[in-house]
Amino acid sequence: MAHILIDGYNLIGVAHKDLEKARNRLIEKLARYTGLKGHDITLVFDGWKNGQGTETRTRVSSITIVYSRIGENADFVIKRIVNEDKKQWIVVSSDREIADFAHGKDLVCISSDEFESRLNSGLAFSGGEGKEEVLMYDSEEDYDRMPVHRKGNPRKLSKRQQKKLHVLKKL
Repeated sequence: MAHILIDGYNLIGVAHKDLEKARNRLIEKLARYTGLKGHDITLVFDGWKNGQGTETRTRVSSITIVYSRIGENADFVIKRIVNEDKKQWIVVSSDREIADFAHGKDLVCISSDEFESRLNSGLAFSGGEGKEEVLMYDSEEDYDRMPVHRKGNPRKLSKRQQKKLHVLKKL
């Protein structure tokens, strides 16, 4: 079982006509995914523009949903959760600042696109979605390599890439 911490709006994007409907669809999708995989998911949404005065936490299925308070964005909440809760989080965000923060705490951060691909593949494989997608990064050969000019064996993945590959196989 993995502990996954997700930047919600980063995963769904903000280019939706009905943001609440997109949020609910994502929560339903993640609930099906956790039912299949048994992962512990914490989903963080921004509430800084029109949220409440205090941080709100709700539980849907096996997903903890956190809405940040007014004046506080999801990035701040994610950093706080990572600092306070010493779990081996897998952080899902395409935000460079969050990725650097996670790497600084020796955690793995995967982009929203990578996670969405795994999410859709997991649901498709189980029959939960309409189409089946090919799993990405099933072997080291499929993984995006660093430039050859670095020190060491150019065919060997860096420790960060090895750790990320190991985490992606769990999802």
